Amino acid sequence: MSKRREEMSRIFDEHRDYMNDRISSGIENNRKGWFEIEVSDKDGKPVRDAHIRLTQRTHDFKYGANLFMLDEFKEEERCQMYREYFKGAFNLATLPFYWRDLEPEEGKPRFFKDSPKVYRRPAPDLCLEFCRESGIEPKAHCIAYDQWNPTWLGYADAKTMRQAYIRRMEQLAERYDGAIPTWEVTNELLFQGNDQRSALFYEPDYTEWCYETANRFFPKSRLMINDASCNIWNVFNHSHSAYYMQIENLLMKGARIDAIGMQYHMFNRRENEAKETAIYYNPRRLYDVMDYYARLGRPLQITELTIPAYSNDPEDEEIQAELIKNVYSMWFSHEAMEGIIYWNVVDGYAAFAPLGDMTAGENYYYGGLVRYDFTPKPAYRMIQDLFGKVWRTNAEAVTRDNGRAEVKGFYGEYDVEIAANDRTITVPMHLCKTGRRVLRVKLPD
Repeated sequence: MSKRREEMSRIFDEHRDYMNDRISSGIENNRKGWFEIEVSDKDGKPVRDAHIRLTQRTHDFKYGANLFMLDEFKEEERCQMYREYFKGAFNLATLPFYWRDLEPEEGKPRFFKDSPKVYRRPAPDLCLEFCRESGIEPKAHCIAYDQWNPTWLGYADAKTMRQAYIRRMEQLAERYDGAIPTWEVTNELLFQGNDQRSALFYEPDYTEWCYETANRFFPKSRLMINDASCNIWNVFNHSHSAYYMQIENLLMKGARIDAIGMQYHMFNRRENEAKETAIYYNPRRLYDVMDYYARLGRPLQITELTIPAYSNDPEDEEIQAELIKNVYSMWFSHEAMEGIIYWNVVDGYAAFAPLGDMTAGENYYYGGLVRYDFTPKPAYRMIQDLFGKVWRTNAEAVTRDNGRAEVKGFYGEYDVEIAANDRTITVPMHLCKTGRRVLRVKLPD
């Protein structure tokens, strides 16, 4: 066993029994449910020995990535491969709404699919078209990201900034409210990595004003708050945690926060990996954080996730896949968690790396799921297998004398094939946590 694999395993081994217990019990209790299929003939009489085959088509739990490189590659072949990789592994996509890049020139937002290109910022209409065609749910990132205000605003005063934000929200909502189910309203308010803040940011009511205004313009959408990894998993002090107190304070003031976003970027150098990630990968810390934030009564979402491989060495890539399996399993098992969004799909095209530059920004530490040569890593296959095989229900059952059969499955949409009396029919069914748990089927003549 290599030193790196040994160090990474040791972090989990200390609490592995606890982790495995919470994963197995949590998935069974929180991601699956019993439902009943009742089969009758045309006269309403129960049909015995009807053979039932269930094939799960979709998951209610969301798993995705950012869609920032949609049609952004120089080669058409790579653009098509990116689309196929995305469709092949995800059901959720984060769309870029960074104000500076969406409206680089005042009054000329880049909404249309044929808008002038900005690197890693595909036009919203292009992204929505892809999502509709692929059966993928879109999500907007984000409305008020103070570090990403447009340059044409310059050093505007707070009043001017408010007016500009109102125009922005009104414009976004008129075009996309409801079409994009979830909007991140604020992002990285607690992050100290950039002091380029606007005059509006320093207004005492800035945060609650953002949510109050978003609530007015986005009645058909869910509103989400989001912040950086270090303020959630590392600096955690229960009810005294800054992010927890910020959300609690906003809720007490009446802000509509429908979901809580949590970043999870492991941006650390390889030589410091074991030391700097020990707290992040600690199973008890992960569950403690989720348990505590669940008290706020809102669903949680991993909004941005990067786990590095550091190289294309086979063992490094295998370790990346193992780490992904562990953290995805813990998050998937927790009742409050609703989704996981990996950040960059392909190596070499991250925010800190110019197009095709494999050295700038250390390539986000080889943090993608697909190599720069567009071959899939074990990490990509791991996500496919978890949601496509391990956490998926394909089952068979036979009705009893009363025409009923019981099946337990993962929450999602199914095709239900029923064979009886030399006839076979297929009907759709959605097994959801809060919905109807009985499917009644009357066989045709």
